[in-house]
Amino acid sequence: MDKIDIYIVDDHALFRQGLKLLLTNLSFVGDVFEANNGEEFISGLKNHPVEIALVDIEMPVMNGIEAAKRARELQPSIKVLALSMYSEKNYYLSMIDAGACGFLLKNSNFEEVEKAIAAVRNENSYISIEILNDILKYPDKCDFNTIDSDLTERETEVLLLICNGLTNQEIAEKLVLSKRTVDKHRENLLLKTQSKNTASLVIYAIKSGLLQI
Repeated sequence: MDKIDIYIVDDHALFRQGLKLLLTNLSFVGDVFEANNGEEFISGLKNHPVEIALVDIEMPVMNGIEAAKRARELQPSIKVLALSMYSEKNYYLSMIDAGACGFLLKNSNFEEVEKAIAAVRNENSYISIEILNDILKYPDKCDFNTIDSDLTERETEVLLLICNGLTNQEIAEKLVLSKRTVDKHRENLLLKTQSKNTASLVIYAIKSGLLQI
């Protein structure tokens, strides 16, 4: 498998440098770039497109929400992992709207960082258990999905497999369906639950009681 390039976007130099040192030791990681804020990141991304960006939510000059949005406009294929603190729970929905496909606490151990990168690299989402618990603890402040979705039995089955990290092709093989059918189920799930992406679907499944954590 080809190596991937990564951007670390955070206004704390020691945090960036420490994470960069750890990431460069991973066999599947190529170049690791740094940015002190969102504006610097967007400027650098034009010359150094990357597969994954680890983006702090709260930064001076341009915050992570705006940076994620602009990065996705500039490079739609980029996977944004949001670096979060508990105090930033109000920003989770905004980051998903901006296209983030995962959330990590800034005090996570490196094994979890590696796991998150592997997940989003394989087109899955990643949300740390601590953040999910935090979201569920304060549903009024993080109202991701309020619509009565009325999912079919098959849609529910597909949703749970998505939450378990399976790709559309893997779901198709497991359920003995065509990939096109699974693609349509995923589209319907996003529409019915008013979810922006897989990360939002996972949160919906947990908040609706379909998935236990």
